[in-house]
Amino acid sequence: MSADLTLRAAGLHGDYRSDRNDVAVEFYAPALAAASSYDRAVGYFSASVLAVLGRGVGNFAERGGKMRIVASPQLRPEDVAEIEAGYALRAVLEKAALRDLEDACRDPRAAAGLGMLGTLVADGRLDIKLAYVTSGNRVGMYHEKIGVFRDKRDLVAFKGSANETLPGLVGNFESIEVFRSWYPGDNERAARISRDFDDLWADRTDRLRVIGFTDAAKSLIEACAKRIEGQPTPQLPRLDGTVVSLPREDAGAILTIPSDLQVRDYQKQAVQNWFSSHCRGILRMATGTGKTLTALSAAAQLSKLLQGRQQPLLTVVVAPFKHLVDQWAKDIMRFGVTPIRAYESTDTWYRRASSLVDALALGTARGGVIVTTNATFSAEPLQGVLRRHRGHLLVVADECHNLGAKHLRHRLPEAAAYRLGLSATPERWFDDQGTEALRSYFGDAVFEMGIGDAIKVGALCRYTYTPVLVELDSDETALYAEVTEKIAKILAVQGFTEEADADSPLGMLLRKRSNILGHARGKLAALRGQVLARRDDWYQLLYCAEGRHPLAYEDGDPDEPSQLEQALRLVGHDLRMPAAKYTSETPREKRRDLLKRFGSGTDLQVLLSMRCLDEGVDVPDARTAYLLASSTNPRQFIQRRGRVLRRAPGKKLADIVDFIVVPPDGEALQRETERRMVTRELTRVTEFARLAENEAETLDILRPLRTRFGLLDI
Repeated sequence: MSADLTLRAAGLHGDYRSDRNDVAVEFYAPALAAASSYDRAVGYFSASVLAVLGRGVGNFAERGGKMRIVASPQLRPEDVAEIEAGYALRAVLEKAALRDLEDACRDPRAAAGLGMLGTLVADGRLDIKLAYVTSGNRVGMYHEKIGVFRDKRDLVAFKGSANETLPGLVGNFESIEVFRSWYPGDNERAARISRDFDDLWADRTDRLRVIGFTDAAKSLIEACAKRIEGQPTPQLPRLDGTVVSLPREDAGAILTIPSDLQVRDYQKQAVQNWFSSHCRGILRMATGTGKTLTALSAAAQLSKLLQGRQQPLLTVVVAPFKHLVDQWAKDIMRFGVTPIRAYESTDTWYRRASSLVDALALGTARGGVIVTTNATFSAEPLQGVLRRHRGHLLVVADECHNLGAKHLRHRLPEAAAYRLGLSATPERWFDDQGTEALRSYFGDAVFEMGIGDAIKVGALCRYTYTPVLVELDSDETALYAEVTEKIAKILAVQGFTEEADADSPLGMLLRKRSNILGHARGKLAALRGQVLARRDDWYQLLYCAEGRHPLAYEDGDPDEPSQLEQALRLVGHDLRMPAAKYTSETPREKRRDLLKRFGSGTDLQVLLSMRCLDEGVDVPDARTAYLLASSTNPRQFIQRRGRVLRRAPGKKLADIVDFIVVPPDGEALQRETERRMVTRELTRVTEFARLAENEAETLDILRPLRTRFGLLDI
């Protein structure tokens, strides 16, 4: 366009609407090309819009045009928390606005727009201010959308729905009303909008506060401008004259079953059953039977079905821990999609998750996957992103029993039409309400494969089972009796409750009694004999009790080494076997290194853990598992058995050694207390022995104990 083009000659109309016009091409670009100044007040400004305005901004800058912008930064939940905590409001707003610009720099088209801004900033012809609403002690965001173009003679004012963002101009359905000063009917409205902007700029508007931002943004904008200097300006793609939204990472990717994946017949049946149940239900599959690949196959089939209808699918995978998120991400990439890993700081994922939801709404993404931890899933930032999503949603819950907890089950999105729960043991231990909440949300179990069936079809390997009897010592017996008596008194008053809070007096006593069995001191001596018998074997896992022995606190000796530390000294120092501990305090990178070394079979012979190897960690090379401590919760001992039954090259048989605590002969412990202690232990032993290769031998070992306490029927 020529340098002497005026607003009157720019061919501007009185209104623009997305079904009739290309707002960016037909209004913004010609108005900028003719104007000498541009004032814009908008709810949210992104430099990516300048990639849309294209040549109009170039002409505007070349002719010495001046631009003033008033905008609100996008505040994240952590920003609001900082404001409420008393942080300086100006600093928080500036930080949020700079973050918006930094994010824009990552896109080459937006970076080109920032380059144009850099020219205006360097010449002192761009000024930016931040606006926010003040009402009492609350801070709100400014959402008005007005603008004013001026040349030497006239002005053009407009107002409407479009934000100064890329989606606001090209992706959304928008409309604006335009008031041209040379039309008698428009003159008054145009002047009023111009005065409103001037009052806003001068911070004269009631309930609004406006602060300067140019100085804070200047260095970032100039740095971006310098970085893209000399590079070609990226072109915005067009289709039949219509501007389309920018492509996003993995925008065209949907989950697809990889060609080299051998889906087992039972996995196909599980997927079919889930579809037959309207894509809702729980897969009750034993650890090691491929729940993850089965779930992703189901998600891929659903994505394919919806894609045939031109309907995108957002898949959200929820897993208990960060290392499980990483494992899921690895498998998801095998299915052709790079997922967004949502955990830790929102800075690492929030913007990408928000952009994915926008892309799905705009139709510029065919699908997407967010994989997250239970903790991040339940927190407000991700919950807010999911509430914004209006399309098809699939929730996949790994170890779904965890989501039955009170603080998690209420965060499950009701908007999800498709729901898939995964767990070997979906029932929650002593929590009927939580179990029912899971069943109500996900549906019933639509497919079941227990460990016995998995062994029969070759999904898991066979195993031998060795129960080792360990007696409590006299001090442990006395403490066990004391704690049991206190438990009995509480139960006599309040009755048995299946929802005993872990921090309640009853919950703490139950945990203490369980810890006495888990930390029984006689286990270390018994362990020595079992490890010596397998001293030349590799791929050994050793599960230890959590925390410290209750007697360490009773005797005032909290510095007594933990069972894990004692076992590590026994195996690594006394028996000189290459060993290492794997706990929640082990850094993530070191955990990966430990598992790699363990799997090599040449560097690390024994891996000692507490709880970290219970759920989801893949250690298929493990051949031997010592259950030095295992609770009576079926989920825990089933998970631990599954860890060592996973198949691996050269692995034909696993070996499980279980340390069973029994009352000592001749100690003063009530007969019924002794019987219940043994009953709890035998419940686990019976389950393990039932499927073992040496079941008959195991029964022979336990027959005297069963006879002693009259438990031959267990």
